[in-house]
Amino acid sequence: MKRFWAGVVVLVVLCAAGFFAYAWKPSIDPVEPPQRAAFDQALIEKGAVLASVGNCTACHTKPGEKSFAGGLAVPTPFGTIYSTNITPDPKTGIGRWSEAAFSRAMREGIERDGDHLYPAFPFDHFTLVSDEDNKALYAYLMTRHPVENKRPPNDLPFPLNMRFVLAGWKLLFFDKGAYREDASQSAEWNRGAYLVNGLGHCGACHTPRNRLGAEERGSHLAGGEAEGWTAFALDGSSSAPIPWTHDSLFAYLRQGWQADHGVASGPMAEVTGNLGRLPDADISAIATYLMSRMGEPTPERVARAKEIGAKLSADAGATPIPASASAGKPTGRGAVIYQAACATCHDGSRPQPFGGIDFHLSSAVNAPDPQNAVNIVLFGLPAANGRQSAIMPGFAATLKDDQVLDLLAYLREAYAGKPAWQDAAARLADTRSGKYQVSVRPSDGIERGPDNVGAKD
Repeated sequence: MKRFWAGVVVLVVLCAAGFFAYAWKPSIDPVEPPQRAAFDQALIEKGAVLASVGNCTACHTKPGEKSFAGGLAVPTPFGTIYSTNITPDPKTGIGRWSEAAFSRAMREGIERDGDHLYPAFPFDHFTLVSDEDNKALYAYLMTRHPVENKRPPNDLPFPLNMRFVLAGWKLLFFDKGAYREDASQSAEWNRGAYLVNGLGHCGACHTPRNRLGAEERGSHLAGGEAEGWTAFALDGSSSAPIPWTHDSLFAYLRQGWQADHGVASGPMAEVTGNLGRLPDADISAIATYLMSRMGEPTPERVARAKEIGAKLSADAGATPIPASASAGKPTGRGAVIYQAACATCHDGSRPQPFGGIDFHLSSAVNAPDPQNAVNIVLFGLPAANGRQSAIMPGFAATLKDDQVLDLLAYLREAYAGKPAWQDAAARLADTRSGKYQVSVRPSDGIERGPDNVGAKD
């Protein structure tokens, strides 16, 4: 018996030693902050485009403060993580990081000093980024204005505040390595897959996660949650009333709205704003890849889309039909609230994006949960900076909870033909209380504070 327990102890010690050997990563020596002249201007400009694809400013900029200076609180199910300062400040930023240290962070999720990065930084996607693109990103970030800004310490419980435990997470869920092209697919499909799954990290929001915070295997792009919003499914389970096509998806990503699918809102508004730097060919490639994930719509969805089209217009969506005609004369309180607060825009003749979408077409109203509908009613759509954009007032201060719920029930029943959401009251209460820390962003790709002050360098 003593030999048995001695063997168990030896085995445990060996396993622990093996794990710590696996978890330990060496530091990379600091360098003197490189000068701007060390980087080719074309490389910097390429990096600017890539940083937009990665939407780096969204997480690494605190609203109203300097770009990329970090300190933004990122809520997770496990606690709050504060984003890193990625300006070239030598004290609090990445100014003393070499290109090798930067590439290791992107490819392996390891800081310059050897600490493991939390997967709130989506290195499980960034690992796919090519060496050439990492070089351009490094050139861009190292030529930004350095900002001295020390982020607050993360607020995480034991043992998650011990970074070495992340090595276990990586062992279970992290597949390291650059993107490898699928020879059975076209060059455009491969380019789209590279952008979506790599730097674009679309699955970080649009894929459900397991209890350990990893994306569920086998559920790629099946829908998820991010920043207090539901990120709709981008596969065959999409809730869009009118099935997406390559052209409609291209238009939505290119301009931030599309007639059959409405205006981008929440974090997606900033994403479409940042994608404005990409050439049409890359937007088309993204649409090509995503359409391959969605596949052909079911006959039921096609029939439903035709039914909606007939309701909207006898001429394939030319003129919206007023709610009073399509959903009956308003008699309930939700219908009356709709007529008073919503109908002027949503039943009006003003075309999108400046006119409101007909709710027969709304993915939020047709979605399996009410979170996005709650957010839009409460917070509206903020105006973009320095250009014309869609705008909608929020009703958080003017509608009481029971009025919001009546309005949501009316929209759900009248326009989606479905019963009211069972969890609408709970979602509304959690959103009002701040439990869901909802991010409301304009469609111009600029992270800024509530006073609409720009935060670009």
